[in-house]
Amino acid sequence: MKSLYVRMCIVFCSTIIVSSVIGFLATNMYYQIKLKPENDLKLTQMALQLKEFNEFHPETTEEYLESVSSLGYKIYITNEQGEEQQYGRPFNEMNLNEEVLKKVLSGEVYHGVAEFPSKLFITGFFNNELRNSIGVSIQINDQPYALFIRPDAEIQFGELRIFIAMLLGITLMLCLGFVMITSLHIVRPITHLTMATKRIVKGQYDIKLNTWRRDEIGQLATHFMEMSTELERTNRSRQEFVANVSHEIESPLTSIQGFAHTLKEQSLSDEQQYRYLSIIEEESQRLSLLSKQLLTLSTLDYDDNPLQIIAFELRSQIRQVIQMMEWKLTEKNLALRLNLPADITIHGDANMLYQVWVNLISNAIKYTPEGGNILIAAKLEGGHCLITVSDSGEGIAEEELPMIFDRFYKVDLARTRETHSTGLGLSIVQKIIQSHKGTIDVTSTVGEGTIFTITLPYL
Repeated sequence: MKSLYVRMCIVFCSTIIVSSVIGFLATNMYYQIKLKPENDLKLTQMALQLKEFNEFHPETTEEYLESVSSLGYKIYITNEQGEEQQYGRPFNEMNLNEEVLKKVLSGEVYHGVAEFPSKLFITGFFNNELRNSIGVSIQINDQPYALFIRPDAEIQFGELRIFIAMLLGITLMLCLGFVMITSLHIVRPITHLTMATKRIVKGQYDIKLNTWRRDEIGQLATHFMEMSTELERTNRSRQEFVANVSHEIESPLTSIQGFAHTLKEQSLSDEQQYRYLSIIEEESQRLSLLSKQLLTLSTLDYDDNPLQIIAFELRSQIRQVIQMMEWKLTEKNLALRLNLPADITIHGDANMLYQVWVNLISNAIKYTPEGGNILIAAKLEGGHCLITVSDSGEGIAEEELPMIFDRFYKVDLARTRETHSTGLGLSIVQKIIQSHKGTIDVTSTVGEGTIFTITLPYL
């Protein structure tokens, strides 16, 4: 299998060579269509001027033809008797038709340049043949002669042709060299990316790539570094998630096993047995809640379409949640205020959003001291519905706010042990809101309270 570098070199070099050939063919076509008729016309005018000069100055014909040939022209004259004379460098091929000679001697103009046959890769301009010339009749010593004239390309363009050939050759060689160097410059970072990919496959995420380039390769390297960092974070989160799940399951199981073993003893009183059974029941409920929350997270993570969208009234649903938790509000003597317009209809998964309100309101109740206040409000703004759940509770430290949506994260470990929190509630809330293409934000001040703001698209 050819490497990318070899492929790029072949493609670029082929492009240069093919472009050169097409350019030469196009130039050849331009000469045949445009320049050759113009050259024919110029040479014809010059030949007629020679004829006219000879008519007025017959005594200086030979000297004049010598001077013209020295300027870079080939001249050939002949008559019916075969007497001939050449001025300048000789023609390579004397391939003139007898009929052409007779026509020129009779006074016709021979347009050999215009009539010269077109050939592939040969422009005709440099063909040093007698038939590739202009012929006119002149009078020398009162005898008709045929004069044929064409440019001497070796004199007029000899050095220029060498210069152009050298220029094209050096340019082509440099182009091919630069193509190979440029291809290597492009392929090298891709090779490094390939090696980095192999390292990621082996679980090595400490990858350093050159991201100073501002082109697509540089952007690819930058995104690759970001991907590597994110993969490392995801892998670490996965390991922490497994460890946290194991810990959360192990703790209640240990309690259940311990108290179940204690219950086997015959000496326990009825009160002790009831207390131990109550603990076993609470730990079982905790395990059940954990399994349900893990199942919900798994559904939200991997199910492409977990939502069952329906239309429902927001105020009615939140009132149901409050009625379910009314005893908790009464127990802590909390003041709950609602500011929910009756005309707000939400399009979403009613069951999942119900979990959102349950989690946020229960948290507000849980972390608000007795006699505190809780406010639930909603409003429409810019095509979105904004729902806020605020409390006058303990608040959350600023450094902990970015982590409260992480799975199994618990702000107060001592408090969460008392409330049997799993640390998954806010993670589930965030996933549900995101699956509805919404956002959830939190602001908090220690000692003053916390405000959760949910933004959902309003259709």
